[in-house]
Amino acid sequence: MSMTMAEKILARAAGLDETKAGNIVMADIDVAMTHDLTGPLSVESFQKIGVDHVWDPEKIVVLFDHQVPADSLEAAQNHIFMREFVENQKITNFYDVREGVCHQVLPEKGHVVPGEVVVGSDSHTCTHGALGSFATGIGSTDMAMVFATGKLWFKVPETIKFEIEGKLGKNVYSKDVVLNIIGQIGADGANYQACEFGGETTSNMSVSDRMALCNMAIEMGGKTGLVEVDDKTINYLKGRVNKPYESFTTDEDAESLTTMYVDVNGLEPQIACPHNVDNVKPVGEVEGTPIDQIFMGSCTNGRLDDLRVAAEILKGKQVSNDVRMLVIPASREIYSQALEEGLMSIFVDSGALVCNPCCGPCLGGHVGFLGPGEVSLSTSNRNFKGRQGSSEAEVYLSSAAVAAASAIKGAITDPRK
Repeated sequence: MSMTMAEKILARAAGLDETKAGNIVMADIDVAMTHDLTGPLSVESFQKIGVDHVWDPEKIVVLFDHQVPADSLEAAQNHIFMREFVENQKITNFYDVREGVCHQVLPEKGHVVPGEVVVGSDSHTCTHGALGSFATGIGSTDMAMVFATGKLWFKVPETIKFEIEGKLGKNVYSKDVVLNIIGQIGADGANYQACEFGGETTSNMSVSDRMALCNMAIEMGGKTGLVEVDDKTINYLKGRVNKPYESFTTDEDAESLTTMYVDVNGLEPQIACPHNVDNVKPVGEVEGTPIDQIFMGSCTNGRLDDLRVAAEILKGKQVSNDVRMLVIPASREIYSQALEEGLMSIFVDSGALVCNPCCGPCLGGHVGFLGPGEVSLSTSNRNFKGRQGSSEAEVYLSSAAVAAASAIKGAITDPRK
């Protein structure tokens, strides 16, 4: 039977020879991740089940990234609660406030490999599909069941494959590609589907850029994002993972597969305008829009490649006095590499604020709150009302290149100029 990547991975996890879209399977979980914001509810729900010990303390990963260091008494109490859970359950994979954003730290530390089922109590867990895993976000109470049993049921999703072809122009990146796709199909255009990214353009992308594609699968309603394993994937995994893995590919004649062809030749930088991620326009249509804050970071575009792009544009220039720019590396590893390459000096010299690795303004629950009437340009993934602070603020989404160019001008700017 011909199957998609998603079907093959879920069949393996459920101990089946085959499965198909629409089937309900009980899958073994390979990696379960929770963090400081959603973790407390997961743990409280787990404790109500009445099980003394988690199913496998070595397959659970706990990270602090949303409110780090603690920015309130409530956050501090949540951290204490989760640290006690980690100690009591002897969970070996715990990353306290120093490491960074969960969706960057997990692959960096070798917790994600192809062919496995990865769940996280965070909707952007789909990021990890860039490494050929079936990765998806789940609710905190579902996570409690995973803690107790190591299993979770899934409805096997259909697959929509985006065959991306063409050569990206200067200062046009994967963020522009995925925003363009979301703008075409809508925020609910791939509801509960596995969003697979393929084609020549995807093959030419770095693993970092592929993570940006998969990260935003949820923003079009997807269950997961996926990219087939190739030499770039294998090279990324070298030196990081110490467990065997099996990679899967999609059979082109799989019954549940539909294909959308995306031509990126001549694609302009894309902007998601308030207050919906599918309200996407070419940068030329919104160029000149004044902004108050720029957020350069997040699990979408806080990686080393993004910092390099921004630093190249900002080098020798100044952030506008009308703008505050926050630069937040996605992880400590990225922060360290950026320091070695001199990128941080460029940001500081330009007048940007460099913060510790964390989620930052993305969730509207930590540093960089927006006030009423303020406008943000962000390299993150969501822009609905109240996402980064006041419900009377506005958030635009862009690539790192657009963000850096706009910081200099104090208004949304086409980086190709």
